[in-house]
Amino acid sequence: MGNQGSIIRDINLKKTGMDKINWAKNFMPVLNILNTEYAESKPLKGKTVVVTIHIEAKTACFVLTLKNLGANVVLAGCNPLSTQDDVAAALVDLGVKVFAWYDCTPEEYDDFLNKALSENPDIIVDDGGDLTALLHNTRPELIKNILGGSEETTTGVMRLRILEKQGKLKFPIVAVNDAYCKYLFDNRYGTGQSTFDGLFRTTNLSIAGKTMVVAGYGWCGKGIAMRAKGLGANVVVTEIDPIKAMEAAFDGFRVMPMQEAAKIGDMFITVTGCKDVITKEHLKVMKSGAVMANAGHFDVEINKNHLKELSVSAKRVKKDIEEFTFADGKKVYLLAQGRLINLASGDGHPVEIMDLSFAMQTLTILYINEHHKELTPKVYDVASELNEKVALLKIKSMGIEIDKLTEEQYNYIYNNHE
Repeated sequence: MGNQGSIIRDINLKKTGMDKINWAKNFMPVLNILNTEYAESKPLKGKTVVVTIHIEAKTACFVLTLKNLGANVVLAGCNPLSTQDDVAAALVDLGVKVFAWYDCTPEEYDDFLNKALSENPDIIVDDGGDLTALLHNTRPELIKNILGGSEETTTGVMRLRILEKQGKLKFPIVAVNDAYCKYLFDNRYGTGQSTFDGLFRTTNLSIAGKTMVVAGYGWCGKGIAMRAKGLGANVVVTEIDPIKAMEAAFDGFRVMPMQEAAKIGDMFITVTGCKDVITKEHLKVMKSGAVMANAGHFDVEINKNHLKELSVSAKRVKKDIEEFTFADGKKVYLLAQGRLINLASGDGHPVEIMDLSFAMQTLTILYINEHHKELTPKVYDVASELNEKVALLKIKSMGIEIDKLTEEQYNYIYNNHE
């Protein structure tokens, strides 16, 4: 349905959506501080910010902060299965233009992104790179108006760096995902917890005693492996990077190729940002009852076409669980259609974690708005002072105090050692 130019499922869902937003807001102290700090000056007044991120309560708190800071905010989803229709309805009721609904088709997904871009953004916030790609490939006429953008995910940053390397990036983008405060907390602690939130909610299975195969030992993979170990799993890591493989081994995990891990795994979680991490050759040697989930951005890490080719039957046995039966009677299970398990089958990262990430996004947008004339079309790292500001605000909200360097100590470290 449409409401004030928006396209959402049902505006009548707004009350439960508002309840979710109010709950999340109680546990987002850093974002709340920024809300208060900049509310009067309205630094984003007159700017249109198009945001494409998973639409749930924490995202709502973020976009409402941008609105409170003066921006005209337009929101679209970045994943067909992660939009919560009640939250979308609440945001529309609060004056945010939204183009999204749960379980949209690929055609609807593209249409929603295009409609959001038709609002003529000054700044974009992307999650996965689809919005940026659409701007470059289909809507280049809008680029001249764009001051800059930010990218939330590892996958999106990878796509951006390829664009930059090819000389095709047309406006400055800040890699918020690569900010120390983002990947250390969001990717490790956020993905580490929310992946299992989705897994538990979907399967109701025990982790203890099972062999858990974690494909990829980046910051997300580290978080998942750490949580799996704490839950009593026997963790196996697969990697292509020798340094990350060594790190996994030093952290106490078995490391082996996927072809070998496939033979012994009870559960598989892919978190690489690449495609074809689990393919036909791996599926053939998996044991019956194996459960597969993806915590990478797109649904290409587990090859679904290979899964269908090997199956004589497929059926949904429970919400977000598909059972595939092979010719020999073996059964394997795919969760959430191979999409993000933590969002398609859960509520995403913990509220307190996204408080940090969205505070970083807010400060980044303010930075772009203030400094865009100095920026050129390239991928920028988040300024170190923004990292420190987010961390200081967070520990302050936790009642934590830290030491400060004396003048002599500062000079010893940063000036002369004499």
